[in-house]
Amino acid sequence: MSKSGFGQMYRRLSSKILDLVVTPHVLGEVPTEAQPLDPSTENSELIQPTTQKVVCYVLQNYSRSNALVVDGETRRLQLPPALDPLMIGNSREKAAILFLQHQDENNYFNPPTHAYPPRLVRLIESLDQNADLDIELIPVTVLWGRSPDKEDSWFKLLFTDTWATPSKVKQLMNIGLHGRQSFLEFHEAQSLRALVDHAKIAHPNISPATYIVNQLNDYLDRQREVILGPDLSDRRNVMQSLIKAPDVQDAIRKESIRSKISMIDAEHKAIGFVNEIASDYSASAVRFADMALTRLWTQLYDGVEVHNFNTVRELVKDYEVIYTPCHRSHIDYLLLSYVIYKRGLMVPYIAAGDNLNMPFVGQLLRGGGAFFIRRSFRGNALYTSVFKEYLFSILSRNTPLEYFIEGGRSRTGRLLPPKTGMLAMTVHGHLRGRAKPIVFIPTYVGYERLMEGATYVGEMNGKPKEAESIWGILQTLKKIERIFGKVHVNFGEPVFLDDLLKAHGADQITIEHNDDPIPQEVSDAVTSSANAILENINRAVVINPVSLLSLILLATPKHTLDEEICIKQLDTYRKLLTANPYDSRTQVTPLSGKEIIAYGMKLKLIKRVQHVLGDIIAIEDNQAILLTYFRNNILHAFVLPSLVAALVEHNGKISKSDLLNVIRTLYPFLKAELFLKWKDSEIKAQVTEYVDALAQANLIFVDDEDFIFSPAPNSEDHNQLAVLAAPVRQSLERYYMTLALITQRGSGNISIRQVEELSHLVGQRLSVLYEFNSPEFFDKALFQSFMKVLTEQGYIKTNEDHAIVFDEQFRNVAQYANLVLDDVTLQMLHHITSFTDEELKEALDALAAQQAKKRLKRKKK
Repeated sequence: MSKSGFGQMYRRLSSKILDLVVTPHVLGEVPTEAQPLDPSTENSELIQPTTQKVVCYVLQNYSRSNALVVDGETRRLQLPPALDPLMIGNSREKAAILFLQHQDENNYFNPPTHAYPPRLVRLIESLDQNADLDIELIPVTVLWGRSPDKEDSWFKLLFTDTWATPSKVKQLMNIGLHGRQSFLEFHEAQSLRALVDHAKIAHPNISPATYIVNQLNDYLDRQREVILGPDLSDRRNVMQSLIKAPDVQDAIRKESIRSKISMIDAEHKAIGFVNEIASDYSASAVRFADMALTRLWTQLYDGVEVHNFNTVRELVKDYEVIYTPCHRSHIDYLLLSYVIYKRGLMVPYIAAGDNLNMPFVGQLLRGGGAFFIRRSFRGNALYTSVFKEYLFSILSRNTPLEYFIEGGRSRTGRLLPPKTGMLAMTVHGHLRGRAKPIVFIPTYVGYERLMEGATYVGEMNGKPKEAESIWGILQTLKKIERIFGKVHVNFGEPVFLDDLLKAHGADQITIEHNDDPIPQEVSDAVTSSANAILENINRAVVINPVSLLSLILLATPKHTLDEEICIKQLDTYRKLLTANPYDSRTQVTPLSGKEIIAYGMKLKLIKRVQHVLGDIIAIEDNQAILLTYFRNNILHAFVLPSLVAALVEHNGKISKSDLLNVIRTLYPFLKAELFLKWKDSEIKAQVTEYVDALAQANLIFVDDEDFIFSPAPNSEDHNQLAVLAAPVRQSLERYYMTLALITQRGSGNISIRQVEELSHLVGQRLSVLYEFNSPEFFDKALFQSFMKVLTEQGYIKTNEDHAIVFDEQFRNVAQYANLVLDDVTLQMLHHITSFTDEELKEALDALAAQQAKKRLKRKKK
């Protein structure tokens, strides 16, 4: 038998044996056309169309088993086989694999012997001899297990893939133990001819082979880091390096002087803070969580649907990635890490509130990458310094991060105003020492039922927030048998930090120490980043069946609707969003109106009331308040068409110019409340688009003189328009309520703080007296946001006594309510906001006493 024949037989036999124990998971997409290694290179124009292309796969380290795995997958995916002979012009290579730590030129199964790959040299020579030839180099990453290096864990070092090249014994153990947990990724094809041409021009003093080996090694290192994470030392070494950092040592000295304790005691205090904060990432903990969560998602939910993940996969190669999801539930912590891990990327380190640092639970979370942060750093300079240094160490090692820009979980379903503390510390660390550019990945998480639903309802009704505890977690786990529908994770448009720093003139600013203050330009960039993140979360909204049902049924007086009309309304909303999506990343349920109703009944959120004149769809008992949560998840996607509908439906007839003037006045308030994406300059075009869409749906009519008409009263189209008009009205009712409070007291007689507190109290009273089942009237943040925009738009100012002063322009804003709200509602709101001086003083005194009692209770805790 010839030597080549024996080699082919050996390959086939080895492949059969490997197939019994190895099932590689292919990550990412299979490459198609060759691209330059660096798309930004000035010489990318050197790639010319060629008449012949051949493919050669690039592996970083010499490995027989890796070569066989790649060969098996290329055959399965119908790519050019890796271990078939490679024909290049008149020359022939025994295999289409190039090891950067190369094999012998005569047999790819022999160990490496040369300074750089002889096969690469021969491939370059073939290009010189064949002008019409190009060779596509496809870099390939092969991993056996996914544990970053941990020096204190011999088991992980022996049995999982790390940054060290494995020995033969270890590789055999890898195959035996991790054959089912092996990962393979084909990266984008690179043109060898383009690389050679660039090397000759940009690096004439070194051989093209040396340049290409270095470039490909760096490229594969970056891809490896995407999956494994950076080359980490153990937790103990990280902690020691933190304590010895100059800024922390300086903080220890200051703490020693301030607290009149020894340097040793101050250092022990700092070590205690590090222990309190630091993660203890463990690959075994992550694998355990993977198995447990896979069961959770299949048993508790109907699955997890992920959208636009390719955005992340492209960015992790070149950026320090910071995931910034919305915060709906404690499940968010687990969900996003699970989604990222299952798609082959490193689990991010997660900033978790110290309220979750409970016995047993805290350690599990640390093992999955969580590090803990106190709610407030105030008055603790040493803790602040230690935490900033820890965050800086994470950024310096290019470890992916995750934190919730809202700070806490939303109890209303709306995005909360941003808490910029973590964001500011991130920017501070970035300006201390830029490792990689930072990109934020806004991420929308949408549920169809919430595990904490009952707790949220209680808190919406004024009950105090419950502290997290083991008992509370066990109570939640009792719901494990219930069905909670699907979960949607949609990755939004990235926010690039350097772009925002440049926009605010802060891109050249550097910071040297932990306690250096942030300049105003950087502070402005932080604020812009926070708002951009929240706006992009809303761009990635998923319109699921539950949110659509909630939006429609809660818009009716008794939360009921004829089934046929309900189906038609659902289909109308779906068509409106499909024809005019809120954003290109917005996802809309593919279910029809009829299927949506069946789905809502399956989740026991709605019920069918049978009737001889036609069945009625109604919200299940005690579900109305909870469903406002899901309505609010998508409210921003409907608020502009709802405002158009409200103005037309209430007035019967309105000119386009009047419609635009009212919307322009109200839009800044809605934008601040709902983090809408449009700039003021874009409103005219967007409103026109919605007017055309509503006219096409026969919900409104537009004549030749640009007057807009409502359909005939009591017609089916008019009833549909009225339902669409309802969602925005609650926001406008809140605005009018606050405006009425200010107007009723008169200019110079009440402060902003008093208005915010009174608005909250009046909202609670309004809910009890008039059955306004909506959490918005308990949300102080919404009243604060409204007052802030009133100030920014120049409608109100404060005098030297901190009292609100206003003029006629302010009164005109309140008059716009007459164009949207009916007389009964206006009278009711005016009545409930009327206070005598004695009643006002009594209410404010009672409120002050209540707040003092709460502060005392917190202090005792």
